[in-house]
Amino acid sequence: MKLNIPDYIQAIAPYVPGKPLEALEREYGIRDSVKLASNENPLGPSPKALAAIRQSLAALHRYPDGAGHTLTEKIATVNGVPPANVVIGNGSDDIIALLVRALVRPGDGVMVPYPSFLMYDISAHAAGARVDAVPLKGLAMDLDAMAERVTDETRLVFICNPNNPTGTVIHREAFNAFMKRLPESAVVVVDEAYIEFVRDPLCLKTGRTEDLDRPLVTLRTFSKVYGLAGLRVGYGIMPAALAEMLHRVRQPFNVNSLAQAAAVAALDDREFLERTVDLVHRGLDTLYEGLDALGLTYHRSETNFFLIDVAQPAAVIFEKMLRQGVIVRSMQAYGFPHHIRINVGLEAENQRFLKALETVLRAS
Repeated sequence: MKLNIPDYIQAIAPYVPGKPLEALEREYGIRDSVKLASNENPLGPSPKALAAIRQSLAALHRYPDGAGHTLTEKIATVNGVPPANVVIGNGSDDIIALLVRALVRPGDGVMVPYPSFLMYDISAHAAGARVDAVPLKGLAMDLDAMAERVTDETRLVFICNPNNPTGTVIHREAFNAFMKRLPESAVVVVDEAYIEFVRDPLCLKTGRTEDLDRPLVTLRTFSKVYGLAGLRVGYGIMPAALAEMLHRVRQPFNVNSLAQAAAVAALDDREFLERTVDLVHRGLDTLYEGLDALGLTYHRSETNFFLIDVAQPAAVIFEKMLRQGVIVRSMQAYGFPHHIRINVGLEAENQRFLKALETVLRAS
């Protein structure tokens, strides 16, 4: 077979997700493993979301609401914005792809921080864009460097706040100064997938009414704090004119009926959200203490995950931790060859991780 594939598509390195728990257990012959590699909610899904799914099962022979009216109205109410400013998607990845499809032509510029969420880069390259990857300054996004490198041909600027995989945040004052330096032709996309976990009171939080007149898009997801990663549902808040353009290019049934029902219910489950955030904050503090006792360097985070410097190749530690039945994420592909990333688990899972890491490091 001879396929006529554009060079810019062939050059894309595919996104490599963490392997499912079951696949790793089969491959390594382990049982009762602990997965701390994908920043998932250790409490599982919102109970109210599960109840809503059960109530919706009998209607699976019907197409979903293509406009997502109920979910869109709910998101708008929770965020205090008009429904016309909300676009729902099959995960926030879907909104990223829609923004690129609507705004970017081959040869246009797209700016991304590096390292950060890989789907910014992949979506831009898939459109034939010129991707300008701006290195982090330490572990934080370098807004000054990004502002200096934006040109009139830059169509999208992606910012991850808090950043994945480093867990750092941007403050509103610095962000407002950054926005003033950009041309109006550049749309800024702030990905707030982990915003609910932030403890820093000065952290930027967008998606407010006063942001709607600016070339600014806020991305949110139900995958993290609401525990709905398996359903793939997210949304964007943006100027109404831009939202209308995304509706022209999105698939009519891009969010399935179970995901819509679950997301609506999850937004009402304030108790579950608060339990999740409390568990994560307490878990982070416990893990920090345990790593202090092991004498390891780690980087405090405003998310439900953080980086640990293991002072040796991360891929080696990843494999050895698998043998202990604990799944972590090697950060070698993100430019941190000696770092692993873990997310907070249940208390027993956190303790098992610390014990396994101590065992592995002592044997190294």
